[in-house]
Amino acid sequence: MSDLDAYRTQARAWLAANLTPKDPSKVLRAAHGASPEQLAADRALQKVVYEAGYLGIALPAEYGGQGLTKQHQRIWNEESARYAVPAPGGIASHVTLGIVMPTILAHASEQQKRAWVPKMLSGDELWVQLLSEPGAGSDLAGLLTRATLDGESWVLNGTKVWSSGAMSADFGVCLARTDWDAPKHKGLTWFKVPLADDRVTVRPIREINGSAEFCEEFLDDVVVGPEMVIGEVNEGWAITNTMLAVERGAGAAQSGATPAPSDRRLAPDLVALAERRGTSGDPAVRQLIARAHINDFMQAQLTRRLGEAMVAGSVQPVVASFIKLGLGIVQPQRAAAAMEIAGRGGVAWALDDDPGSTASVNFLNGRIMSIAGGSNQIQRNIVSERILGLPREPSPDGDKPFRDVLRDARSWGKKT
Repeated sequence: MSDLDAYRTQARAWLAANLTPKDPSKVLRAAHGASPEQLAADRALQKVVYEAGYLGIALPAEYGGQGLTKQHQRIWNEESARYAVPAPGGIASHVTLGIVMPTILAHASEQQKRAWVPKMLSGDELWVQLLSEPGAGSDLAGLLTRATLDGESWVLNGTKVWSSGAMSADFGVCLARTDWDAPKHKGLTWFKVPLADDRVTVRPIREINGSAEFCEEFLDDVVVGPEMVIGEVNEGWAITNTMLAVERGAGAAQSGATPAPSDRRLAPDLVALAERRGTSGDPAVRQLIARAHINDFMQAQLTRRLGEAMVAGSVQPVVASFIKLGLGIVQPQRAAAAMEIAGRGGVAWALDDDPGSTASVNFLNGRIMSIAGGSNQIQRNIVSERILGLPREPSPDGDKPFRDVLRDARSWGKKT
């Protein structure tokens, strides 16, 4: 038996002995759905998984990992897919391990990585992104959150929004402006901010689907020490690009978290909706299912191939914008197809009718990937300019001191 075969057997036995099979009806996405008791229990269970050696599988031992290979990680992903692997705070756990941790590993100091990463893996610390702002929109570099140096410490003031899972998190990675005389893509710095600080206010945002996954945060004279600065002062935009590439798919692809697309069945959820309604023989319905199946398979192939290329180093992580753009295009189409197939069952359903409610919620959530982490339009700009090498769009404020950009913006529309 090879090392990988033995590892699979070991992981399979451990899962059966320590975790319960996954119940789709109890999958938690938004952190607001977890009580403090449930959050504490999930943290404790994550520590059990961590101490057994199944978190940080491919990370170096000095950062709390096991120092194994991506193949070992992929085996764990495959074997654990049927189990309720703990995710404290729902989406907050995924942000911590899937977005923030890879970014910290790429840009934090050695001392920070050794101190922070093991606590993320063990569930002792949940981290989220304090990134978007109400006034910045898609122009993330136009953010206004301010960090002012006071002696050796920094004082942060500003507002962040659309932070997934912040109501259950311990810390946020916060991008703030530290130099107002530099161009807008310069003069930005990343900080680790404690969300339990009395000067931080976290407010959940109620969504159209009834959930409250996102939050807005108000920072009022929040003081952090120099040890909370991530990367170099005024050089935060490079870290931002890393984080966004990870969020758009580079992190999962490079870590082995994205399985190979081996399932060739016709979109099973859509087939189930059609069979329940008795329309599986309808040519129009069959066409919707076939189109969804093709898109599912092609998106999986795109993710796998780009992931393999990133791991091999033959392409840069920026190509994750292809993955993100693909999801932003096909997910709304798929959600609309499910509602059309479901008919009235996607508009009103019994409390125990999971297919009907799933079709409806997926429709309400269908635009998430076309907006979150950079809209489809932003991804097209990245592909055209940074991958295909086409000329950049004119940017009259790109080289101006940001202070002057704000001054000029106040005069827009005024008569001269």
